[in-house]
Amino acid sequence: MTTTPFTATKLYYKIGEVCQILEVEAYVLRYWETEFATLSPQKNKSGQRTYRPKDIELLLQIRKLLYEDGFTIAGARKQLGHRQIDKPAKTRDADEHRVQNRRIPAARPRKEPLNQVREELENILTLLDSE
Repeated sequence: MTTTPFTATKLYYKIGEVCQILEVEAYVLRYWETEFATLSPQKNKSGQRTYRPKDIELLLQIRKLLYEDGFTIAGARKQLGHRQIDKPAKTRDADEHRVQNRRIPAARPRKEPLNQVREELENILTLLDSE
């Protein structure tokens, strides 16, 4: 991802718009909400998440820490000075222990996972044909 400064053009953004800005899937944003206590977008009357420009700025920082700088979730949380308040300490400690010293790989082009799936399916077809 090329880091370009985010310029807000409106007060609220839907999750799909934020996904395009960050170049991540919606499930990634929802997961980050569970891991970073200060990240809690409001929901509109229909229950859709609405992100303010300051939420997007925080998300851009989180994305940079995770994908470009290689931090784990716990490391990114420490860098941002955030503590997960909602998560019980026992679970949080286990998570931090499990991911200790593990780096998150840089974002991959979207074609690579599809090629891997295609390759696996071709292998399965070859196995089925040989039986």
